[in-house]
Amino acid sequence: MGPDQTVEMIRRVLMEAMLLSAPLLVAACLISLLVSLLQTLTSVQEQTLTAVPRLVVVFVVAMATLPWTVHRLVNFTLRMFTGFHKYLG
Repeated sequence: MGPDQTVEMIRRVLMEAMLLSAPLLVAACLISLLVSLLQTLTSVQEQTLTAVPRLVVVFVVAMATLPWTVHRLVNFTLRMFTGFHKYLG
């Protein structure tokens, strides 16, 4: 396996990781923005108010996207294993 093939495999892995983490990151960013806006408007500066909603929303989004995530991971793994023979020479 040459350096070009290694770089291509790593690129595919990183792209898949970004795609799989995007829904959770977007949900966490949006809920953080909303809670910060709410805190600014109401002048409530409670620290637990920022963490608890974010954890709940990320958990709900993770459970909602779990079938899609598992499907993508299985397909990606199958593609990597079936295409691995071209990297071995």
